[in-house]
Amino acid sequence: MIKSFLIIISFQILLYSSQQIILVVSDDYTSNKALLECYEGGGKVFKTVEVNIGKNGLGWGLGELSLQQKEGEPLKYEGDKKAPIGIFKLTSLFGYSQENSYKMPYLYASENLICVDDSASNFYNQVIEANGGEKSFENMRRNDHQYELGVLVAHNQEAVAKRGSCIFLHVKKSENASTAGCTAMRLEEIKKIASWLDKEKQPLLIQIPKSSSQEIKKLYPQLKNSLLLND
Repeated sequence: MIKSFLIIISFQILLYSSQQIILVVSDDYTSNKALLECYEGGGKVFKTVEVNIGKNGLGWGLGELSLQQKEGEPLKYEGDKKAPIGIFKLTSLFGYSQENSYKMPYLYASENLICVDDSASNFYNQVIEANGGEKSFENMRRNDHQYELGVLVAHNQEAVAKRGSCIFLHVKKSENASTAGCTAMRLEEIKKIASWLDKEKQPLLIQIPKSSSQEIKKLYPQLKNSLLLND
């Protein structure tokens, strides 16, 4: 019993050690829009913004912690156009500019930078320099503004086959354009977030349908006053 108690306490300390949280909440599993809030040390940072998520809504992803999932609720799979539900580390930024002064690791999106979405590849769900042998991938240097600046979301870090890859926070294609599974916002909004994120503060993305609000409030008491979780 004592050992179990210590494990629980240690796990809670690990959860609370994240000082920066991006919270994304949608009305339900089918919605392709959501609201986003940023928190640091229990206080809200910036204004709430509307974001576009997966064309087909949300599906349960593979993150840092398994939340309560009811039977029959959708899972996230490769190509399903669903954004992942869960708690995910934010590991680095990427963008078109070669110069940066961010407090996060930064990947310059050169013409050769790709994210591999082929489940059979040894590089599945990894951002790498193209070597010519990849069968299916996404170019990180696009001909539009969507990847001008973005954040890598550590979904499916174990690269479980067909459970989804290449999940980012990035720029909206247009005001109402849903995504293939990412979370998109205006360029000025992602610039503000990118400048705020700090690797030393262990930033997380918490992305959920409103039905998971109570569980998140229990795990993260610093979010207890969020209007998104109490609405």
